[in-house]
Amino acid sequence: MVRKDYNVPVMDLLGPSLEDLFNFCSRRFTMKTVLMLADQMISRIEYVRTKNFIHTDIKPDNFLMDIGSHCNKLFLIDFGLAKKYRDNRTRQHIPYREDKNLSGTARYANISAHLGIEQSRRDDMESLGDVLMYFNRTSLPWQGLKAATKKQKLKKISEKKMSTPAEVLCKGFPAGFATYLHYGRGLRFEEAPDYMYPRQLFCVLFRTLNHQRDYTFDWTTLKQREHSRQPLQVGRVSRPKRPQVSKHESRNRRSRADERSSICFSPNLDILVHMYGGQWLWTTIYLV
Repeated sequence: MVRKDYNVPVMDLLGPSLEDLFNFCSRRFTMKTVLMLADQMISRIEYVRTKNFIHTDIKPDNFLMDIGSHCNKLFLIDFGLAKKYRDNRTRQHIPYREDKNLSGTARYANISAHLGIEQSRRDDMESLGDVLMYFNRTSLPWQGLKAATKKQKLKKISEKKMSTPAEVLCKGFPAGFATYLHYGRGLRFEEAPDYMYPRQLFCVLFRTLNHQRDYTFDWTTLKQREHSRQPLQVGRVSRPKRPQVSKHESRNRRSRADERSSICFSPNLDILVHMYGGQWLWTTIYLV
């Protein structure tokens, strides 16, 4: 937005990240939630690709849910490490290079990035596979590795990733996840991913498991459950200062206040404030 001599960036206010929601759900997502998220996450990565960019830092912290009436819509944020993979005009792909420094988050960075290979469209797709398995497993095999230096730790993570086949990483989970990882790891440097293929793959799995695409995520169910069993907690808070008025006017105001109840409510807070008869009370609730 431009106003006179000022340039003003305007951004949407978004809700919590998937990492926040994962922790809120005691680090457990059901298969239904993971599959519904996967569909939107692939779609967001594909959209970035249509602008000739790759994200290069796919992780739960960079996916945020919307708020309000669109609270089931997922957003991809933080393009500080994003880069162009091809020229806008010529459509020429960036060249293959090696000896590149690792960018992004080591936990979710794909194997090629750990090996110092220039990142391309395939990398975001493979990183997403690690994110999905992180949600399924609650942790990844290369988490918590100890090393004396950061360089040694990155080497250990890289070695552990390369020595962990997709079947081992996805053991105990539907075969579609291993299929996805094989697909992402098998893409060539300049190859354009078929984004519809994994979306259809997970859609078939979703239907096979007889889930309903009602966009009721785990955190929504948890909030509803906690709200239904949460006892009403009421406590008095300090009253705002009131202007000095005459006794006659004070009595009139008090009688009017007794006849009404007003509610102050912010969708971003877990506090509902009531005013009954001129007395301010707070009630702790869980928003749904």
